[in-house]
Amino acid sequence: MPTEPSIHAQKPRPSDNGNYMDRFAEIRGQSEALAAGLSAEDQQVQSMPDVSPTKWHLAHVTWFFETFILKPHAPGYSEFDPDFNYLFNSYYEAVGPRHARPDRGLLTRPALDRVLAYRAHVDAAISEFVAAEDLTDEVAALLELGLHHEQQHQELILMDIKHVLSCNPLAPAYRRKEPAGVRDTHTLDWFDVPGGTYRIGHHAADADGDGPDSAEDGESAFAFDNEGPAHEALVGDFSIASRAVTNAEYREFIEDAGYARAEFWHADGWAVVREQNWTAPLYWQENADGSWDEFTFAGMCPIYPDAPVGHVSFYEAAAYAAWAGKRLPTEAEWEIAARRFGCANDSGSDANRLESGFLRPMPAGAARADRPSQMMGDVWEWTQSAYAPYPGFAAAAGAVGEYNGKFMVNQMVLRGASCATPPGHARVSYRNFFYPHQRWAFSGFRLADSVTA
Repeated sequence: MPTEPSIHAQKPRPSDNGNYMDRFAEIRGQSEALAAGLSAEDQQVQSMPDVSPTKWHLAHVTWFFETFILKPHAPGYSEFDPDFNYLFNSYYEAVGPRHARPDRGLLTRPALDRVLAYRAHVDAAISEFVAAEDLTDEVAALLELGLHHEQQHQELILMDIKHVLSCNPLAPAYRRKEPAGVRDTHTLDWFDVPGGTYRIGHHAADADGDGPDSAEDGESAFAFDNEGPAHEALVGDFSIASRAVTNAEYREFIEDAGYARAEFWHADGWAVVREQNWTAPLYWQENADGSWDEFTFAGMCPIYPDAPVGHVSFYEAAAYAAWAGKRLPTEAEWEIAARRFGCANDSGSDANRLESGFLRPMPAGAARADRPSQMMGDVWEWTQSAYAPYPGFAAAAGAVGEYNGKFMVNQMVLRGASCATPPGHARVSYRNFFYPHQRWAFSGFRLADSVTA
């Protein structure tokens, strides 16, 4: 996931102040709701360098509003604690020095109650500022960015606390919610897409949200800068799978010695498999009788055979695809298919995202004749595309320009959304990205194939 976002959005209007504050309260409340069931001890732990403590996330997103909106734009704002600028800056070189990311778990001070007081202080100041001011385009855009930034960290909170709890030998539960019945999935099918030139990337809808692309493509007026500029992409004829690869299908790869056969793996991936002794997806555990359990937010549970496999790296996804005689889609193919078949319009009720409350991938159910399933929920889907700038991309000036551009190397793109993506944060042009060995994200994949005459 972009560890920090960047902005590429239509200019919000000053008349939107009330709407912003409603959304501000809702999104800020959602972050605290995610943390509400965690103890102060839970929120302190950093289980690996990639993970940040929940307490740190809650403070960092608050620091964002204070640093980029209140301190430069709110007359008379009183900074909560000057030391927080060092503790909760993530990696903004233009802002100043910061505490090392691998050592965030050592920050036993400030205590959790002081972090929550910091949030309340900033929330009150933002409310007062927005109520008193006609927001300039610059401030309105920063406020919008801050809201999406916080939503991004909500998924990071869940990713990170799942890893933290998985390291506890008691396998504690974060939340227990299971569907009344777990449905099956359908036999894998394929959707064909003719080759040609297609427009991909964020299509800038007008500020009213009724631009030419907003209705049929689920376009949002907001996007991070790495989602644009929109541009033409040339693809050949291809087919894309009707759903994500399932746990049962991935188990077949394991049972065929997939983790022991170098012919399926990228060289770097094979080196990681040997070094880390990978034999299954992260959080899987084999039982004495040969069955498999996985660590979930409800603790250790039997895998759902028909649910999408999750917590796999790019290397694992690519190796499975090679074993299956297929490949991963490019990010252009993924977006072209999602737009062509109307997948972007799958709402929260049609896509398993955070609002479902399940916090784990679920089986796709019956095949849909008109579109592939699960493209906008359950798991982020690895593509075979390296994370690189789109043609014409230019980073923004100042600190906000650090968000994405400097990370456009050595990482791979994932598309779609996951079972932990917050409401209003999924869109068809969203470019998630991780290093190819990382697998603590809610990451899975679907297959693609080239069509030859």
